[in-house]
Amino acid sequence: MIHISILVPHEAVMASIVDPMTIFTGVNDFLEAAGKPALFEVQLVGLTEKIILSKGHFSVHTDVLLNKVKKTDLIIIPATSGDFKTSLKKNQDFVSWIIEQHQKGAEVASLCVGAFLLASTGLLNGKECSSHWLTANQFREMFPEVNLVDGRIITEQQGLYSSGGATSYWNLLLHLVEKYAGREMAILASKIYALEIDRKSQFPFSMFNGQKKHEDEPIKKAQEFIEFNLTGKILVDQLASKFAIGRRHFERRFKIATNNTPLEYIQRIRIEAAKKQLETSSKNINEVMYAVGYADSKNFRTIFKRITGMSPINYRNKYNKEAAIA
Repeated sequence: MIHISILVPHEAVMASIVDPMTIFTGVNDFLEAAGKPALFEVQLVGLTEKIILSKGHFSVHTDVLLNKVKKTDLIIIPATSGDFKTSLKKNQDFVSWIIEQHQKGAEVASLCVGAFLLASTGLLNGKECSSHWLTANQFREMFPEVNLVDGRIITEQQGLYSSGGATSYWNLLLHLVEKYAGREMAILASKIYALEIDRKSQFPFSMFNGQKKHEDEPIKKAQEFIEFNLTGKILVDQLASKFAIGRRHFERRFKIATNNTPLEYIQRIRIEAAKKQLETSSKNINEVMYAVGYADSKNFRTIFKRITGMSPINYRNKYNKEAAIA
């Protein structure tokens, strides 16, 4: 019997507690229906017997208190809401227990922004991690020792797992089902719960808003210049000269401030503008390409697919209802 501890931290997102409980107990039901023994013992584990969530709309009654769990096999860390620094302070008592259990051989999986609590243990230092694309800048600021992998839905290193944003954690749950119960059971679970198995990327869902929460004013002005001059030819040398900064120093400051090189930033801003036009306008692919500053269709398609994980035409067909009907 595999013992699973689903943590119930303060300010936890209710769905990320219920969903792992649903899938692991569901697998038990599938096994028993086939005349096989249940595989998982699932417990809700908390610091108190009752945790109030969602501003009082829900309460969760834990099965066992944290200090009573001496040994477990898999720890699930759900997502939390609100300010992450405040949440980590409220849930600090989980940290040493997670570290201790991992040292005893337990695997640990964070769902969505549960990665913040997992990263606070230090176990992810020097390792890869996924989280919600929307919180990437804040995650990197708080945990610079962790290699946040943009767009990845699942990471797995040395018994530590993480998932991408929101409901993409279902793919991590299916991955864990496959590990413990086999591929056949993971496929069955994916069909019964209507989940797309083996989804790899959250890039199609991500939106690039730039990174302006920094104090480097010349770099902010350079970002604004890029955003308002999409159709023109923008060279890094010209940007550096415009803001009276040597090129190498400009590139270094830009990377520190935005976590992107100037070229990456130009590409991401242009592709984000292209995405919006593909979603809402009746323009064809070439018209969109020219509108955001590209003249080479092959180059545009290559960069678009690298950033979004989809071709421009597939992206338009997915998000533009009129285009899909046509």
